[in-house]
Amino acid sequence: MASKVRKAVFPAAGLGTRFLPATKAQPKEMLPIVDKPIIQYGVEEAVASGVGNIIIVTGRGKNAIEDHFDVNVELESFLESRGKTEQLAEVRKISSLINVAYVRQGEPLGLGHAVWVTAELIGNEPFAVILADDVIDAERPALRQMIDVFEKVGGPVLAVERVPADQVSNYGIVDVEADAKLGDGVHVVRDLIEKPSRDQAPSNLAIIGRYILTPDIFPALKSIASDHTGEIQLTNGLKKLLQQRKIYAYEVKGSRHDTGNKLGYLQAVVYFALRRPDLNEAFRAYLRSENLERRSTFRADNGA
Repeated sequence: MASKVRKAVFPAAGLGTRFLPATKAQPKEMLPIVDKPIIQYGVEEAVASGVGNIIIVTGRGKNAIEDHFDVNVELESFLESRGKTEQLAEVRKISSLINVAYVRQGEPLGLGHAVWVTAELIGNEPFAVILADDVIDAERPALRQMIDVFEKVGGPVLAVERVPADQVSNYGIVDVEADAKLGDGVHVVRDLIEKPSRDQAPSNLAIIGRYILTPDIFPALKSIASDHTGEIQLTNGLKKLLQQRKIYAYEVKGSRHDTGNKLGYLQAVVYFALRRPDLNEAFRAYLRSENLERRSTFRADNGA
């Protein structure tokens, strides 16, 4: 098995039902955070982490993702002819930095199945999985942090984050060994529990949308049955793999935004808008304005 992480898988075949009707005719992954689609934040993180081979798992109606990462000759020619050099550079940047391949997931049969369908493209080497819903702003890219840990421990690494006790039932939760002494935020996983109740959760360490996996995950996924929803869960595949080898968890350092729900998405838009030098001052003043508060209160009072 090759030891270097060279490929990143982006599962993007989901239906995006939480964001209907906006996602009826466009992929959820293409919803913008300011002026950049959600999935591009994850792709740029992979590139900044030294991973330029991108595999996107798509489904029916996801053509906009493929178009976005393709070269658009007409648009580029138009921008060039109008002297819009900054916009031209921005449009060209991402497609020039990556090698991208696509694989279809015929039906949205779960995260485990989305990973499994990439087996032929991955081959016998470790790889990353990035769930674009989790947009992580970090001084050192989150995926790069995880690759550093992987190169040290030599086994699968799951990104985790400590969550409030009343939120553990929304995540896969890991049980970890005490005093592993592998470094700051690095843990040895003893067990994984998918969406436990508060009373059953062994910790508050929740698995978030970043994984470094090894190719032995594929036979593990193939050997497990689908759950009661008909989906193949990655967590169950990892539990199977845990019987054969050590798996590690790492507390990623950075600010995570879950754009998979409406509140998290809106919070991400505000956060990244305030990070923009060209928007910060004016947008911050708008958010603080009495006029905004007065209009919001008026609409709420009138049932709008």
